[in-house]
Amino acid sequence: MTGDEPDRELLDRVFLARVVEPGDETVGRWVRQWGVAEVASRLRRCGEPLPGVSEKRWDGLRERARVAEPVRDLADAHEAGARFVVPGGAEWPRQLDDLGDARPIGLWVRGRPSLRMWALRSVALVGARACTEYGAHMAATLGTGLAERGWVVVSGGAYGVDGAAHRGALGAGGATVAVLACGVDRPYPRGHTQLITRIAEQGLVIGELAPGDHPTPSRFVLRNRVIAALTRGTVVVEAAHRSGSLVTARAAQRLGRHTMGVPGPATSSLSAGVHELLRGDATLVTDAAEVVELVGDMGELAPDRRGPVLPRDLLEPAARRVLAALPGRREAQVDEIARGAQTTQGDAVARLYELRSLGYVERHGDGWKLTRQAMISVRGGRSPG
Repeated sequence: MTGDEPDRELLDRVFLARVVEPGDETVGRWVRQWGVAEVASRLRRCGEPLPGVSEKRWDGLRERARVAEPVRDLADAHEAGARFVVPGGAEWPRQLDDLGDARPIGLWVRGRPSLRMWALRSVALVGARACTEYGAHMAATLGTGLAERGWVVVSGGAYGVDGAAHRGALGAGGATVAVLACGVDRPYPRGHTQLITRIAEQGLVIGELAPGDHPTPSRFVLRNRVIAALTRGTVVVEAAHRSGSLVTARAAQRLGRHTMGVPGPATSSLSAGVHELLRGDATLVTDAAEVVELVGDMGELAPDRRGPVLPRDLLEPAARRVLAALPGRREAQVDEIARGAQTTQGDAVARLYELRSLGYVERHGDGWKLTRQAMISVRGGRSPG
């Protein structure tokens, strides 16, 4: 949100995000058929229920609508450093449209990077909250390896596998996104407040729930469809037979995304759900290279890799400064790039991952380098910046 007056559709979507539970396909169908403005108007005023709901449920929605304050929600989000991203907007990840009527009304986004750019080359790492040492080690190793290869690690911010995956990516100076089942201004679990705050500073924290909203069991389950749709593939590290991470994997399968599993001991109940996936259509993976080998072949969500998608002049000024700070013929560390661009290391990382998604740069271990295509474009025209 900026100091400008928010437009009507934005306010209507913020209003609906407060009134409606995530993934409500009935309301999603209303929005598709009648539009956001009409649905919001019908909920605000007394009248006959829209089709597909009982009178009791309609009354419940109307009661929520009565106390909804979208301007207040935007102000609270702004104070927490968050913005509201809506379908059709420049930052909206279009792969979320694959959810159909279960598509989010909008997403609250906390952090500097562009969600759309980061989601282009992202992988979900999920698994058990009460994971074993083996599960935590594998999740952290995969998070590190994916980050070192220039991929964004997406997970749910929970204890266990989620936290290990986030920490692995952060420890490698990489990019990570936490998808919460509560307001992005209210980190959950409380024990991960420091981790989620760090993710918001160096990456992105996103969610469907309005500022201040708390998590519930059903919201955790519904959150998983966003993780599955947002990413190029889902890796399950450890999961028992009834683990919520299997919900994410099955959603990924329904959406046509890659589904992968890390095998565990045959005697471990925490790996039983993963092994069940592997007996089906999931692919066995043991390291980041195998994950990238699989998801890197999926071109539908990726930009054309033959050259940069955007001309340099269309990049945001901050991204142009970071691009200009890269040496012409060698790798550079993030601290050197940040100094050259006169920005923070966190902001430099965010911009580098955006430039990676657009085909300008590539990551080599701890260093970053211009791609061959970017070098050709430099020689063919004017220099970066």
